[in-house]
Amino acid sequence: MLKHMRTTINLPDDLILQAKKAALDANTTLTEIIANALREALQKRCRKLPRRKFKLTTYGEGGTFPGIDLDDTSALLDLMDGISDPRRR
Repeated sequence: MLKHMRTTINLPDDLILQAKKAALDANTTLTEIIANALREALQKRCRKLPRRKFKLTTYGEGGTFPGIDLDDTSALLDLMDGISDPRRR
């Protein structure tokens, strides 16, 4: 099983210089600095933000208007378009 793969990548000169300096400061290798940065970037990408709870009030105060049926899509669209003629359908 292959544990390491040699890969050529093109990076901006200033970025490589910063990475080399960071490796020297941390007493590690450039390879480790790049590998750790890549691992961190991939981990951040995979983390999902928790979904915020959403509450839709469909009754009582703050709910829908009287006579509104959320299951009747055509009537809802007509109402939103300002069309209230029931003979239109």
